Amino acid sequence: MSPQPSTSTTTKSSRKTGSDKKTLKPAQRAKTKVSWLHWQWQLISLVALVAGLLVYYYQSSAESTQPQPYASTQFQSPEERDASIFTVQDLRGKGKGMIAIRDIKQGELIIRERPLFVVPPQISVSPTTLIAQNLQRLSPAGYESFFNLSYVHLPENVDPDVDINEVALAIFQTNAVSAGNDVGIFPRMARLNHGCSSAFNSVYMWREKEGVLAVHALKDIKKGEELLTTYTNMKRPRNQRRQYLQQQYGFYCTCSVCSLPDAESNASDHRLSSMSDLYTKFSSWNSRSIDGLEAIDVVQAIWDLGNQEGYWSERGQLAADAAFVAAAHEDAVATKEWSRLAAEWFGIELGSDSEQVMQMKGFVAQPMGHPAWGTRQVAEVGGPKRLFQ
Repeated sequence: MSPQPSTSTTTKSSRKTGSDKKTLKPAQRAKTKVSWLHWQWQLISLVALVAGLLVYYYQSSAESTQPQPYASTQFQSPEERDASIFTVQDLRGKGKGMIAIRDIKQGELIIRERPLFVVPPQISVSPTTLIAQNLQRLSPAGYESFFNLSYVHLPENVDPDVDINEVALAIFQTNAVSAGNDVGIFPRMARLNHGCSSAFNSVYMWREKEGVLAVHALKDIKKGEELLTTYTNMKRPRNQRRQYLQQQYGFYCTCSVCSLPDAESNASDHRLSSMSDLYTKFSSWNSRSIDGLEAIDVVQAIWDLGNQEGYWSERGQLAADAAFVAAAHEDAVATKEWSRLAAEWFGIELGSDSEQVMQMKGFVAQPMGHPAWGTRQVAEVGGPKRLFQ
């Protein structure tokens, strides 16, 4: 909390005793009356000033207690803020990675980063030319941070010391992530290595209004742990995940989930595949293949499997989808409960001030304001049946 302004007033008055009273002439009485009025106006002005200062004090106190997730006045630069949370180190078999230098709480903002540049998904020039053009606009520091990133799949006939444009394209293809409708490069975020299923502990999301990529802690992260995110859809078996990661990013995944003994790995694969199948079933509510009550039961089953697996990602959206179903069937209580749960998990994954959190809180306050309200037959579909992790 920022320091608050303080006000203090001291008044001192003296009054003559009755023995000191003198008889005043009319002119003196008039003069005294004017002086008295003048003193009254001074007192009123002083009271008004104190009142104004008190209003300012309480307004400032209220404002200072509001969440300011991206305020970082104690840091001079994003790099200094990063250095207070994690360090980038060389890791055996992984290249560089991010290690927490202190405990990080679930939902805490880890990185807030603007892209070096973005490119549209559809282009009219060669990718190599487009990346080279963007690199020419960078500052020396930005240029250096770009070429410090790793890359894979450089053609064998390309000499990296000669054809710098081909290297730049390989770097972009290896490290770029979605930035709304575009694709961007984020050198700080790019240091996050991959983990499967329960292994990853950080999630990132593009925030369109601010033009930044925000990384939040999905789980509590202990000092000394590596910060990991996920590069692909995790709800598939280990062999499929490893094959994709090898082809796309050039590494054989040895995360804590992929390194499980075969029996445990098979159990994990079964849970993840079941979650995928349940998501498909849940989507069939759109085509009216299942009713609202069954759809909510599917959401509950997905959540329970996630608890068993330790897979906590996408919970904000799952709860928001359940709120959509509840609103469509005009179940106000369930709409409020699922919206409240969605706001909680969106706050963890996207930030407490994200648009999604604000929207869900609106549905908690006014469930009938949900755009899906009344679009299906009235039914009690039910809210969350158990307390969730």
